[in-house]
Amino acid sequence: MGNIRVAIDGPAGAGKSTVSREVARQLGFVYLDSGAMYRAVAFAAIAKGISLTDAAALTTLANDIDITFDQSVPPRVFLGGTDVTSDIRLPEIGTAASIVSQIPGVRVAMVRQQQHLGARDSIVMEGRDIGTVVFPDAEVKIYLTASVGERARRRAGELVATGKFVALDDIEQQISERDYRDMNRDDSPLRVADGAWELNTDGIVIDDVITMIVSRVRTHS
Repeated sequence: MGNIRVAIDGPAGAGKSTVSREVARQLGFVYLDSGAMYRAVAFAAIAKGISLTDAAALTTLANDIDITFDQSVPPRVFLGGTDVTSDIRLPEIGTAASIVSQIPGVRVAMVRQQQHLGARDSIVMEGRDIGTVVFPDAEVKIYLTASVGERARRRAGELVATGKFVALDDIEQQISERDYRDMNRDDSPLRVADGAWELNTDGIVIDDVITMIVSRVRTHS
């Protein structure tokens, strides 16, 4: 059997990271969170004092940046060798990443890296344009979604688990605003890929979501 590419797309807070990590583990595939790459670019830009409207500087940064992952549980994200896993999950970095990801030069740089990684191994890659742009010919495509309220509650729980508290109303507003930006950007807007299985996870426990996706991949294989 050749390499299998599993593309899992969906809006912010839909559970893509948690689901994708466990699907990859059960299948023995490599896991990659493409959204973490954009978050790392945004985090680096803010740390360096680069304006989020400076497309040229952000494109240069995206081409030069050193983003690496490990496959521990949970996976860690490194920026220039420094662990930034927790830092890039702050709500303000998510908002900045949504802005940065709209810049065509940044997207070209990130997509190039993602395609390179996906060519080497069987992989579960999650993001917002994996099935539409990065791997439009992926063997399995999933569009994972949930209501704004459900996604906000999940995100709040993740933040509390790391010792941070953000008001639920604020998280809902951030998610709604990010949905709008992601779905209406000119370059690679968030949408359901052709041939993708659309899975709304409202009312479905995460273990069942994982089981359903693993079963679908194994059936394809």
